[in-house]
Amino acid sequence: MTLFSVNRLQKRFGDRVVLHDISFGVEDGEVRGIVGPNGAGKTTCFHVLTGRYKPDGGIVTFDGHDVTGLPPYAIARRGIARSFQLMNLFDDYSVLENVLVATPELRSRGLDMLGRAARPGPAMDRAYEALSDVGLIERAARPARSLPYGERRALEIAVALACAPRLLFLDEPTAGLGAEGIARLAGLISRLRGRITLIVIEHDMRFLFGLADRISVVHWGQVIASGTPDELRTNPWVARSQLATVGMAA
Repeated sequence: MTLFSVNRLQKRFGDRVVLHDISFGVEDGEVRGIVGPNGAGKTTCFHVLTGRYKPDGGIVTFDGHDVTGLPPYAIARRGIARSFQLMNLFDDYSVLENVLVATPELRSRGLDMLGRAARPGPAMDRAYEALSDVGLIERAARPARSLPYGERRALEIAVALACAPRLLFLDEPTAGLGAEGIARLAGLISRLRGRITLIVIEHDMRFLFGLADRISVVHWGQVIASGTPDELRTNPWVARSQLATVGMAA
């Protein structure tokens, strides 16, 4: 079943066309990759799909409902969560408190309920499950500011998971990570496969080739190719885009 659908999406800034006729669909439970070089338009696409920018044309649907141009808070309420290329964490809160703040139970009552939420109950269970998913249970009591970079990125994903989304967008999740951090992230995405639907926007084709069910290649503001990793390895458009050099070696 198609959970998320993008049809002829367009975005321009003044006279500059950044996205032109972007279309793809994402099946429920799928890991979908969107890959492209810097400047290809993939980050703008991410911002349009998650509500930061309004499109100039096209239709976006989620679970059969039109969500085109909705603001981020309305998209989040529908069950769509996102990570950020630049992290957004409460540095003075503990790791656990950062995740608790994102749970539906706490968001429905307001941040003044944080102390009360830090007790056994649904919010705490959800927070610990998210920390377990990303391997940060043992860091629960530490201040977020004390975490090294790779663990901060993992915490941001835990915060997104605590929202209980049906669809999770990850924006350049490998940015700044070393080989060990990338391997841990790949393991996390593998564990989440089938539990929630993921759209991973990346420049690292090797990473996506090893994880995604299907990939859309964005270049020059357009989807120049789409398919499984095996299909893209033989696609002439991908070869000409100079993105496949890494992917084909994967």
